[in-house]
Amino acid sequence: MKNSADEKRWLAVEIRDRSQDSEFVYAVSSTGVFCKPSCPSRRPKRANVQFYSSAPDAERAGFRACLRCRPKSRDVTRIERAVIEARALLDSAASEITQNGSDLKSLAEQVGVSPFHLQRHFKSIVGMTPKAYLTKKRSTLLRSNLRKGGSVLRATYESGFNSPSRGYAAAERELGMSPSAYRKDGAGVEITFWISRTSIGRVIVAATQKGVCAVMIGSRETDLIEQLRAEFPRALLTKGTSAQAKLVASVVKLVEGGRAKQIDLDVGGTPFQWKVWEALRKIPVGETRTYGEIARSIGKPNASRAVGRACATNRAAVLIPCHRVVRGDGATGEYRWGADLKQRLLRRESVKQ
Repeated sequence: MKNSADEKRWLAVEIRDRSQDSEFVYAVSSTGVFCKPSCPSRRPKRANVQFYSSAPDAERAGFRACLRCRPKSRDVTRIERAVIEARALLDSAASEITQNGSDLKSLAEQVGVSPFHLQRHFKSIVGMTPKAYLTKKRSTLLRSNLRKGGSVLRATYESGFNSPSRGYAAAERELGMSPSAYRKDGAGVEITFWISRTSIGRVIVAATQKGVCAVMIGSRETDLIEQLRAEFPRALLTKGTSAQAKLVASVVKLVEGGRAKQIDLDVGGTPFQWKVWEALRKIPVGETRTYGEIARSIGKPNASRAVGRACATNRAAVLIPCHRVVRGDGATGEYRWGADLKQRLLRRESVKQ
C-alpha cells in the first residue's frame, strides 16, 4: 500500500521543490547518496528512493551526502531564511481564528524584509503567495477535522476560518464539494451521466452541478459505468435524460473534432495538476507539446515525469487534451484510454488542420 506522505515527498523530488529542502532528504540505494529535494542531479527511479527526516538520519542508514546539492549545508540566503520563517509563522497561524500577524505587511515585518520581496520570493520558492499558502493549510486542517466527525461548524472554526461562510467557500474551492459532503466521504454528491456513441467509441460524460467531472472513452456501456462508479464510489449516480443532453452534445462535438464554447469543469486536482491541465487546454488543435515543454511552460523545467503523471490522472478525456502531449523522442507515448486511440485523435486533428 502506498504511503501518502512518501508520495508527496516524491512529488517534491520530481519537481525539485526548494521549499521542502528543510523538511527531508531522499537517499538513492543504487548510488548510496542522499540529496535535497531540489538537487539538480538526474531524478532516480522511484523504486530506489528512501526518505529521511534529516541528513544525520540518512548518514546513520549508511548513505553519504551528495556533493552537488550539499544536503548537510545550512547555508541559505537572507531572503530564503525569511521565507522559511514566514512559512513557519503561517503554519502556526493556520489553526488560529485571529487574522493578526498573518497578513502580508505584518508577516514581512516579523521576518525583516519588505512585503514586495516576501511576496515575490515566497511565491518563487513555495509556489504560491503567502495568502494562498495559509488558505491551503487551513483547507488541509479542515479535511482532517471533518474526518474526525462532529459538527461542520466546529470543524470550520478549529481550522482557523473566522466564519462558516469562509470555511464553506474554501471547501467548495479546495475539496470540490461542501464540508458536509466531504465529511461523508463524498456520499450524497449527485452526478448525472450520459453515454453517447461517437466515431472513436462510446463516451460517458458525467457532471455535477458545478461542471463536467469525467469524460471517459470505451467500447462497452457497462464497462464505462463501472469505471465511473470506481471513480466516485459513494456519489449518487443518475442517468441523464435526453432533455438534459445539451451539455453532452457540446462534449461530443469536441470529441468528434469540432469546436464548442468553453465547458465548465469540476475535476478536483492539486495545484500542480491544475497548472498542467490548464497548460494542456492551451495547446491548439492540430499541435502537440512534449512533456518537457509543458513542464517548462509552467515554470517547472525538471518536472517532466510529474507532468506525465498529471496527464495519466486526467479523467476528462479531450476536454483536457492530454492526448496532445507526446514524448521528447517524437513517440506518441502512453494514454489512459489506449495508445492506439491517442494516435487516432492526433491524426484526425492533424487532418482537420
